[in-house]
Amino acid sequence: MRSLSPDEAALWARVAATITPLSRDKVQKQQAEAPPPAHTKTAPPLRKAPAAPARSPARPGSTLDGSWDKKLRSGGVQPDRTVDLHGMNLDGAWQAIDLALEDAIAAGDRVLLLITGHHRPSDPPIVRGRIRAAVHDWLAVSRHAAQIAAVRGAHPRHGGQGSLYLILRRR
Repeated sequence: MRSLSPDEAALWARVAATITPLSRDKVQKQQAEAPPPAHTKTAPPLRKAPAAPARSPARPGSTLDGSWDKKLRSGGVQPDRTVDLHGMNLDGAWQAIDLALEDAIAAGDRVLLLITGHHRPSDPPIVRGRIRAAVHDWLAVSRHAAQIAAVRGAHPRHGGQGSLYLILRRR
């Protein structure tokens, strides 16, 4: 790993100065201990990043018990509902996912099969796979995010890498 050049270090220091820390106590203590960098006089001192915990807890909705994961890997789960996003634009796909989640939650469904399609490389200017790339972000900010227990890749029988299982929480 190489060291930053003086210009890069100055730029990084300016970017780091725009960050608002979560806790001022630790930052003030670290700033008092850290001497300013010798290679730049105009940039504020770099802040040390807080030490990461050895193991972070799992996010809500990111884990299932072993029996669920085993059933999903073996293809032993039959989806209660299927949403096929082929031929849709980004807005249409988002609306279809939102509506399907709303209906599935109301009906008490547990497993949705979301067919996004495989990523197919193509020559520019054709752009493919935008829906597939956006799905995880959409689900994270969805009004139904709290009801989603997990998102897993589908078994080849249900579309493999071109599909996802959405596992909903029990009511």
